[in-house]
Amino acid sequence: MASLQQIIDYCDTLLSVGEYQDYAPNGLQVEGRCEVQRIICGVTASQALIDAAIEAKADLLLVHHGYFWKGESPAITGMKQRRIKALLNNDISLIAYHLPLDGHPELGNNARLGALFDIPVAGRFGDGPDGGIAMYGELGSEVSAQSLASLIGERLGRKPLLIEGGTHPIRRVGWCSGGAEGYLEQAAALGLDLYISGEVSEPTAHIARELGIHYIAAGHHATERYGVQALVTHLTDYFSLENQFIDIPNPA
Repeated sequence: MASLQQIIDYCDTLLSVGEYQDYAPNGLQVEGRCEVQRIICGVTASQALIDAAIEAKADLLLVHHGYFWKGESPAITGMKQRRIKALLNNDISLIAYHLPLDGHPELGNNARLGALFDIPVAGRFGDGPDGGIAMYGELGSEVSAQSLASLIGERLGRKPLLIEGGTHPIRRVGWCSGGAEGYLEQAAALGLDLYISGEVSEPTAHIARELGIHYIAAGHHATERYGVQALVTHLTDYFSLENQFIDIPNPA
């Protein structure tokens, strides 16, 4: 068992929270009981995940997507009220780590994606400390865009969308989990053959084709399941706690 404050302090330091300018507060968002033995983790603090955490008798819910995003209403009403009320009524704390959990060099979403795709990290780009949260590396041998898309689909359990930016084979690959299709132009400027992210927007296809870089949209949720699992495993080993990852299906 560990105190809630011990866990928060440790995570804030481990993930270098102070080095990020983020869209939501990182760390403790809803305070529950002071002592923690069982952590439930998932991607997004939806009502379904909260209900699952209550059933699993969680002391702490750890997520990538929490609450209080910039630009949203600060009023705690409707859906937000029901979620927070459920946490408070069951004395469950909520902690969330967004960009710091994307960018961590070992436990982050992007580091874990590189390992999942068997691509050693050679460098970083995009926004954030240490060169950015996005990563790039080289495959062991050239493959076709279709072959890499098929591999990614197998590893993530979700069929990705491939936008071909030419006929060239793939060797140098960049990636960033979630809604990071905006880094596509930076990926092209680095001379990468293909860039992977979670989502696709209307300009993405045109940018890929005109800049001659392949693009794969592999799913926002699908690409962000791995950082919370790596982090909760690390925490439970360090503090001798119990943990469970609960995956609430999301096609986005």
